[in-house]
Amino acid sequence: MIHATTGGAGGTTWSARPARAYAVLLSMVLMAGVGCTSDAGGSSAGRAEPGRAGAPGVGDALFPSLGNGGYDVAHYDLTLAYTPETNHLKGTTVITARATQDLTRFNLDFTGLKVRGTAVDGAEARFARKKDELTVTPVRPLRKGRTFKATVEYDGTPRMIEDADGAVEGWIETDDGSTALGEPAGSMAWFPGNHHPSDKAAYDITVSVPKDEDGDPYDVVANGELKKEEDTGDRVVRHWHGKEPMASYLASVVVGYFDIHKGWTSDDLPVYVAVDPDEDEPAGSDDVQDLVPEITDWASERFGPYPFSSVGAVVDHLPDLGYALETQTKPYFDSAPEDTLLVHELAHQWFGNSVTPRQWKDMWLNEGFATYAEWLWQEDHGGPTARETFDSFYEGRHRESKHIWDFPPSDPPRSGQVSDPPVYGRGAMTLHKVREEVGDEVFFDILQKWTKKYRHKNADTQDFISLCEHMSGADLSDVFKTWLFDKKKPSDP
Repeated sequence: MIHATTGGAGGTTWSARPARAYAVLLSMVLMAGVGCTSDAGGSSAGRAEPGRAGAPGVGDALFPSLGNGGYDVAHYDLTLAYTPETNHLKGTTVITARATQDLTRFNLDFTGLKVRGTAVDGAEARFARKKDELTVTPVRPLRKGRTFKATVEYDGTPRMIEDADGAVEGWIETDDGSTALGEPAGSMAWFPGNHHPSDKAAYDITVSVPKDEDGDPYDVVANGELKKEEDTGDRVVRHWHGKEPMASYLASVVVGYFDIHKGWTSDDLPVYVAVDPDEDEPAGSDDVQDLVPEITDWASERFGPYPFSSVGAVVDHLPDLGYALETQTKPYFDSAPEDTLLVHELAHQWFGNSVTPRQWKDMWLNEGFATYAEWLWQEDHGGPTARETFDSFYEGRHRESKHIWDFPPSDPPRSGQVSDPPVYGRGAMTLHKVREEVGDEVFFDILQKWTKKYRHKNADTQDFISLCEHMSGADLSDVFKTWLFDKKKPSDP
């Protein structure tokens, strides 16, 4: 993510039809973890069935209510019907997950939309809502290790969420449709799930939209590859498939009118770029559709093989949004970007999207790396060297250097500061100091080993430090202490 100013169904519905006494008794039994039948269907009458409720959060220091305990998601199947004229969304989310404990009930992060029904493995399940938590109670507890499918049906007007830093996310209306953006918590505004970056999953996103009054269909762009497009007469249905794991904050659906450009990288990777016709390209730059494959080829040389099966971009017309976002496989831009902004968001496909932090406090592993990719791009394309950019940050001459010493990049004090300048600028400075300490050859070997070792996985700051010291054979504790962990600006650059 980067602010633009920086550069960055139909199914069952649960009802209370059973007798009140039976419903109360069933609730007490489930909450106590006692069942009448086993998962295998055999009799277990009179035997206590183990289990407990899944936690309503994963314990993230900055976002304690995000994510949920007790299960691990493998796949999301989202079926959405959206009408831009009324901003009405109807959806069915099917979550395939594995229980990591004996579960009597589990939570999903979800806000705003009306829940019409829930089911677990096809059987109606009870549900309850409190703020942004949807609690689902299956008929019988789920045994540890069991794979299950949870279905949620919902509809209504999806919310736009304002973050602690004043930015907006969630479901955002545009002049010709909408865009769904999720960092850090906006995805819960349009589908229920385990919305913490530590639980990544594959996605299928199917979206139905109407044709306009002229009979022209709205375009729909989402993550992954377009697998199917169907005209049903008055609506058009598009199915997007992303086979590689994705953190939910990177999921996106964009509806509107776009000029679609398709192509290939030099490695025969498909390129899909959607540009709002109201957006003009910035003066002096190549077209986005030409820059995307060029930057992807360059970054693949620097950081290792591109980690996904397609690449692209969405250039929308929403200039008041104020930021771009690294939505997986197709970064989102609120207006036509310059080359360094494209570099930043495409670099995130390696740093943040493929290698994803375990906790939000480690966001410098996303933003510091993507910012340093900008420095490397400029260094390789006739601009200032990375050292010259480093000096301009240290001396306060760079337009993005303000407030970079407010806190250590590895330890944002509050949730609203995960996208503040220290995470970007001082994070990049840390990487440059490591590069100077170990030398270019070892440093770029470290970057490629990092993206290979943790490809499609989660990692944290200590993982990176350990890798740097292992591959360099050097004690880098002073470097990281000075540039990553200390609260004050170093006296010697």
